[in-house]
Amino acid sequence: MKKVRALVLTGYGLNCDYETDYSLKTAGADSHRVHINQIISPASLQPKNSLDPYQILVFGGGFSWGDDHGAGVLMAAKIRHHLGEELSSFISEGKLVLGICNGFQAMVNLGLVPAFGMKYRERTVALTYNDSGNFIDTWVNLRVNNLSPCIFTQGIDTIELPVRHGEGKFFAEDERIGRLLTDNQVVLTYADRMGKQAKGAWPANPNGSLGDIAGICDPTGRLFGLMPHPEAYNHFTNHPDWTRKKECLSRKGKVPPSGEGDGIRIFRNAVDYARENL
Repeated sequence: MKKVRALVLTGYGLNCDYETDYSLKTAGADSHRVHINQIISPASLQPKNSLDPYQILVFGGGFSWGDDHGAGVLMAAKIRHHLGEELSSFISEGKLVLGICNGFQAMVNLGLVPAFGMKYRERTVALTYNDSGNFIDTWVNLRVNNLSPCIFTQGIDTIELPVRHGEGKFFAEDERIGRLLTDNQVVLTYADRMGKQAKGAWPANPNGSLGDIAGICDPTGRLFGLMPHPEAYNHFTNHPDWTRKKECLSRKGKVPPSGEGDGIRIFRNAVDYARENL
């Protein structure tokens, strides 16, 4: 079986790297946690890692550089300055990029998503402070746009994942949101418990995101950013209601869940695509 190599950045406040690395390995990838300095520092200062051996690059969650100057701002600046051309080559080769929470914020600041017209260095949307003004830590229901070209969500209709952020409100001009919707680059939207779109209502939409947008992709579907954390649902016991769900299924004579959480499906889609196409 062809080996799929994945790179998960760590360091300077990124704190979801272990769960992300575990999720990728569970999905079948040869995943590596690499400190961001080993990627962006000049080779004259220390041995430098290259993006070239990898097929999947993940900007994970956390608080990179303490979210100084805004969430993901300094991380995006560091990547753009030190890794801009190499990252452009990585993308042009058809490889995959995933940004989760703080990683999504960095991707937006870099212009990697939505990348209208395949312009990967032009910022056109924003992720800003939650309407509540508070940090949010909860679970949300999500609808998947099955017309989206997103590689990571193929075969998924709805999914429940945790969110934990202070700057997760998706914001853009009406014209740009309209274009995202028309081009099916809106991948995930917040929904209520019945699976119906939240329509801006709290708590189904936890941060006030316009259009209930929770995740978007580039025009190819190979670059995907989302605020919820799929790596945090890597096992069925991660869910806060797992004991209740298990008991309910048992009483109905159904087999209780075991093993993987639903978040692994997003990583497995990426690994399977990379194995078949890269």
